[in-house]
Amino acid sequence: MAKTVFLHYTQEELDRNFDQRGWVSNALEIIGRYPVLSRATRERLARRTFAYGATPDEVLDVFPAARSPAPVQIFVHGGAWKNFTKDDFSFVADALVPAGIHAVILNFSNLPAVRLPDMAEQVQRAFEWVHGQAATFGGDPQRLYVSAHSSGAHLAALALQRCDVVRAATLVSGPYYLEPVVLSARSSYVHLSREEVLALSPGLHAGRMRCPVMVGYAEHDTDEFQRQSRQFAASLQDAGRLQKLERFPGVNHFELMERFGDAGHPLVRGILEQM
Repeated sequence: MAKTVFLHYTQEELDRNFDQRGWVSNALEIIGRYPVLSRATRERLARRTFAYGATPDEVLDVFPAARSPAPVQIFVHGGAWKNFTKDDFSFVADALVPAGIHAVILNFSNLPAVRLPDMAEQVQRAFEWVHGQAATFGGDPQRLYVSAHSSGAHLAALALQRCDVVRAATLVSGPYYLEPVVLSARSSYVHLSREEVLALSPGLHAGRMRCPVMVGYAEHDTDEFQRQSRQFAASLQDAGRLQKLERFPGVNHFELMERFGDAGHPLVRGILEQM
């Protein structure tokens, strides 16, 4: 019998659970649509780009609503902490701008250019910048919301535990506990001390969450991502911060990300209801 390395997982099983692309057959097809959809969004909708920090990666795109002041939704993208930029996720604005919401698509540095603690600090800095500058682009700083996917949900959760400028958040298919991450093949590029693993696991600190949270995950996420979503939701429930736990049927990790741009999908309807 193969040795287990975390819970009931063998090394091979744990590695597979942190490989969303290898878990499903159509990952590359879906991911390939993200930049195509996003280019179309940028051609169709107005956009302004702002710097929220000192480095070239610390920028964000604002897709403004037709009327102001309007609520603001910040989106934090995923990509295993090492892939993608804001330009791959402009399509999220498709479901928000027509609903009268300013869509902010966040950019930040990826591994290995910076370390994971630096990424979390960038996301926090972005949240605080949007709150402080929302009025300059017609946003209402008292109606600031966050949505995030995959590793972006992890980064957003950390930032939400460190600042109190966000009214509510929707975190989808994230890894909220880092011990299995650094025991998996992702340890080849996610380099953390034992102390950092504990400090940067938002599921261990649910009581620090400053706003109510809706947690979502896909029916065909990996088993570990589903488990972590449910455990995180339970911790938030104990802390009095869980708004809702939602399992989205019929989609995998990448298909659910694509649904962020679909105003009729239950994920987006939930985000709009939260606002």
